[in-house]
Amino acid sequence: MRDDMNPFPPSPSPAPESPSPSASPSPEAPAAPPAVIKFKSCRWRCAPEDGEFCTHRDVLPFAGKNDFKADSWCPECAFYKLRRTPKKRDWAAERANNY
Repeated sequence: MRDDMNPFPPSPSPAPESPSPSASPSPEAPAAPPAVIKFKSCRWRCAPEDGEFCTHRDVLPFAGKNDFKADSWCPECAFYKLRRTPKKRDWAAERANNY
């Protein structure tokens, strides 16, 4: 659409740039360190919406709730416990075995 009152010609729209085949591939996201992976699967980790810290009673007083560094605590953590989802029990099979 051109404005008849505007004395200047419209500026040309730039052509979309297509990636050249010689361009280097985009760098992949760095893999998380093993300590962070271990921390994220630990049952003592606080819920993500509350923050990222360890809730174990022996770690929390030293590590605190601010700026928790998994690399400092998680590689050799003696309190580590894998977070597992409980399995649904088959009550019908248990009742049949007990009677």
